[in-house]
Amino acid sequence: MSWIGFLRESFLFAFNALKVNGLRTLLTLLGITIGIFAIISVFTVLDSLENTIRNSLSSLGDDIIYIQKMPWAPPPGEEYAWWEYIQRPVPNLDDFEQIKKRSEKSEIVNFAVSTLRTVKYRSNSRENTILWANSHDFDKIRSFELADGRYFTPFESLAGKNICLIGNDIANDLFRGANPIGKQIKIQGRKITIVGLIAKEGKSILNTGGSLDEMVILPVNYAKTLMDIKSDNANPMIMVKAKKNVTISELKDELRSIIRSSRSLKPKQKDNFALNQSSILNTALNSIFAVINLAGWFIGGFSILVGGFGIANIMFVSVKERTHLIGIQKSLGAKSRFILMQFLFESVMLSLIGGLIGLFLIFIGSIIASSQIDLEISLTLSNIMLGLFISILIGIVSGIFPSYKAAKLNPVEAINTTF
Repeated sequence: MSWIGFLRESFLFAFNALKVNGLRTLLTLLGITIGIFAIISVFTVLDSLENTIRNSLSSLGDDIIYIQKMPWAPPPGEEYAWWEYIQRPVPNLDDFEQIKKRSEKSEIVNFAVSTLRTVKYRSNSRENTILWANSHDFDKIRSFELADGRYFTPFESLAGKNICLIGNDIANDLFRGANPIGKQIKIQGRKITIVGLIAKEGKSILNTGGSLDEMVILPVNYAKTLMDIKSDNANPMIMVKAKKNVTISELKDELRSIIRSSRSLKPKQKDNFALNQSSILNTALNSIFAVINLAGWFIGGFSILVGGFGIANIMFVSVKERTHLIGIQKSLGAKSRFILMQFLFESVMLSLIGGLIGLFLIFIGSIIASSQIDLEISLTLSNIMLGLFISILIGIVSGIFPSYKAAKLNPVEAINTTF
């Protein structure tokens, strides 16, 4: 018999055995289905969360330095000394002007502040709306598209005109489908004319550098009338983009030198500012998700283990029930490898079908979850392949010992066995 015929016969025997014992097959499937559902659903949610966070981080830019009061993460090997950081001065317009004047490695420099305010249009209002005020080159350092209208002119930015750009969500909440361009919103009783509508970007984990859908963008010189831009509450920062062919490390060294000089820091004094970049958060995320993934394997592994024991137990029962049949097959010339493959196929089929049901449930669950929450959850090809691989592996491991036991049965003793 050829290998193809051998495998075909083994498959048919296994399939028939599963069909005959329908109820037992269903109960056995339940264990591996729960196991695959548990472990792959954990990885699916984690992957979706990680992708969302990393996509948000990508909007920060790999070639941009954020000069702020507090670092995003502690230096390698050190703790986060917040009690020291909180004493630092915030970045200010003097720092901004010094960088613009002295930096040779920067292409764009932008000063930004932000706060939360209630925004009104006629009888409609929106509380806790993010006001993000920037110097004129904001559109060059943070890419975005306009659905309608225009950006500020250099004169409007410099003069601090009462104009703004608004995000898609704000337009929907305040104008309910009407064109907002040219209309005036009120913030703290002040009228501000809308000159631009930012195209929808979608949800983002981050606010700074993240989605503009829920933001009002203002000229920083006008924002002085709405907030104290020298205050911690305004979250002031300076965004600096490197020139082409200038590494982020070179830009960082230059900025450190300029700010230390501008603030008259002595050589032995520590920096009283933070130079943040997206790679800091990426490094921290790598460590965090490595631990979470390990925990996911640990938790999901117990579910898989229970399912594997369930299959092994059923296979031992199946071998015992069919001992007489195995004796007949061997007496008619069936080889040990045929008996072994017959039961091994049955074990793998049980595990694989259970895994496929688990993956299908995750697929349906991801569609329902994505429609109910802001996080986009999707079952990726890599997780599907992982689920199938685990299912097949569990089927082989759970079935190898019962199959080996069946293959080694003595045909005479097996035929004479009665239950």
